[in-house]
Amino acid sequence: MTDYDVVVVGAGPVGLTLAIDLGQRGIRTLLVERDPTTKQFPKMDRSNARTMELYRRLGFAERVRALGYPPEASMDVFVVTRLGDPPLARLRYPSVAEHRATIAASTGSTEPLEPYQLVAQNDLEPLLVEIAAATPGVEVRFGHDLVGFHQDDLGVDVELVSGAGTQTLRASYLVGCDGGSSTVRKQLGIALQGRGNLVEQRQVTFRSEELYERIPIGQGRHYYVADEQGAVFVVQGSRRHFTLNAGLPPEADAREEIRRRIGFDVEFEILNQTTWRLHLLLAERYRDGRVLIAGDAAHLVIPTGGLGMNSGVGDAVDLAWKLAGTLQGWGGPGLLDSYETERRAVGARNVEASGWAAEGLGLWRGLVTPSITDAGPAGEAARAAVAAAAEVHHRRIYEMIGVELNYSYAGSALIATEEGEPGTWDTTTYDGHARPGVRLPHVWLADGRAIQDALGSGFGLVDLTGTADATALAAAFAGHGAPFDVLSSDEPRARAAYGCSLLLVRPDLHIVWRGDRLPADPTALAAMALGAG
Repeated sequence: MTDYDVVVVGAGPVGLTLAIDLGQRGIRTLLVERDPTTKQFPKMDRSNARTMELYRRLGFAERVRALGYPPEASMDVFVVTRLGDPPLARLRYPSVAEHRATIAASTGSTEPLEPYQLVAQNDLEPLLVEIAAATPGVEVRFGHDLVGFHQDDLGVDVELVSGAGTQTLRASYLVGCDGGSSTVRKQLGIALQGRGNLVEQRQVTFRSEELYERIPIGQGRHYYVADEQGAVFVVQGSRRHFTLNAGLPPEADAREEIRRRIGFDVEFEILNQTTWRLHLLLAERYRDGRVLIAGDAAHLVIPTGGLGMNSGVGDAVDLAWKLAGTLQGWGGPGLLDSYETERRAVGARNVEASGWAAEGLGLWRGLVTPSITDAGPAGEAARAAVAAAAEVHHRRIYEMIGVELNYSYAGSALIATEEGEPGTWDTTTYDGHARPGVRLPHVWLADGRAIQDALGSGFGLVDLTGTADATALAAAFAGHGAPFDVLSSDEPRARAAYGCSLLLVRPDLHIVWRGDRLPADPTALAAMALGAG
């Protein structure tokens, strides 16, 4: 007997997403967080297109958007000497509204279903808490600190400390979503591999009612300052809250540092200051028996490129359905094993991509000299050199669409990997292919629905001819008790985009198999997809 099916430690976006997904799948879940409430100040600020697709599938993408940048707000990025000076570079990117229009008009498979969204973590977390607490089977407890656990073949004893004292609970599984200093990971003795403590920065959060509208060079989301401290202003979703991130010495006065980089008089109030370090680290393992880790507990990246929280949300969605299948009995012994196989490869690729993006930032920052603000020829030459380099290399940060959408689980024991599958995926391009292992690319069906919206929460056969007899495959999944349905419609445009007539997709909408006729052995295909092969 257990008190809960799963105990999730850490109520950041990753732990909250995992708890919501588990609850929607009927899994009794306890989410515990040692802090008394959600974060007060911004940390992450970008939910990428894949994360927004996943939030749409979970049912709350529009509620997330309502908290962040409005759809018409500028997504441009500036490189500046000061906010009041002419920009060295302005990188233009479509607003959410503009990207939505492009998606609505698309006829192929190369656009995501959802654009990305800028929303501050301290705004996102309360919404996710509200959704989690309202999800049947999910319990959320703040002010509860995990101090230890012990696992055996049947479950995990979880020891928690709160203001009411110490309590030991019994769960079938424990998941550590408890950040870079993860208690769960440390107790398991799992090492982090890679490069740590690369740079220390100070983050200063401040509020101004007038700054955003008064920036003379135009509105944008990020303003990178060409100085030797590597400063950047991040505009939060409210456009009233901002952060300055810079390598400031301890004695530096934050108010003066902000004022000097703005370059014109404006009222503002400093709300918080903190220091943090940049890392490129990956856990050597994601699982030990009945205990697993996800999010920053498993991988730490440089925020450049926005791959941290978004990678963690991907972990959560991969793990949720596999835990559900294992607990509900329709998943085979290899199902939960595939979590580490699939997600650690993505984590490794994202750590690499994050470092690549940061290197691009360094390629133009390395040209910054004290003369960059001089009025004479030396200053003009310095600004021109930085501008030219930023126009090319700064784009790495914002154009990693291949990493965000093209990641693949090819090679997993749960995927019918095709011959010739590349060992990695491109960083900056997304071609919308449908080879087994990738997420099902977005296409519009003939009836106007998005194909992702037309599929249920279990396994699904996508029949793009409208004529396939899926009886045997349905029976194969039914034999395991696994959820399975069929989407059947004559869709010539989708067939052309995917290069096939039939696809088998998983609960996370990753493609298991594709072909033009059903396999001769549907029992073997179902067993493979369920980790029972």
